[in-house]
Amino acid sequence: MVRVVLIPVFLLVLYIGFKYSHYAAMAVFVAASLTDIADGYIARRNDQVTDFGKFMDPLADKVLVVAAILWFVERGDIPAWVALIVIIREFMVTALRLIAVDNGRVIAAAISGKIKTIVSMVCLTAMFLPLKPWMIFACVVLITATTLISGVEYFIKNKDILNYGNR
Repeated sequence: MVRVVLIPVFLLVLYIGFKYSHYAAMAVFVAASLTDIADGYIARRNDQVTDFGKFMDPLADKVLVVAAILWFVERGDIPAWVALIVIIREFMVTALRLIAVDNGRVIAAAISGKIKTIVSMVCLTAMFLPLKPWMIFACVVLITATTLISGVEYFIKNKDILNYGNR
């Protein structure tokens, strides 16, 4: 999993703080984001889909996106409450999936979750560029909206899982 290795590289480049470090970090972020597509394609093509890969792939996405969001919070481009919404959504969906697995069900990634990941990665990449304030605001709104919509969708579509303990 190249992405997992690139996350600390991304953070290191961000915090070294040389003249164009944000552009170098953006390049690492884009490379890490694109490995998501490559990893999935290669695993499916070579019939090498593993339980470890099913666990690590979404986890790596979450860590990469949260790392970038937290850096933008530190920089003052994203309010901390947006980061909190993203983090809470990730914990809640992960908890829902764990409850489902404990009850013999697997919750596949929903299209809204994939859209959320793509929107987050594209918007965060754009935010490394010199954008006008309204464009940064638009990115923050898109990240927040897709995060909330996908989180709500997971719970609506899988609300029966939460009732397993009551049976």
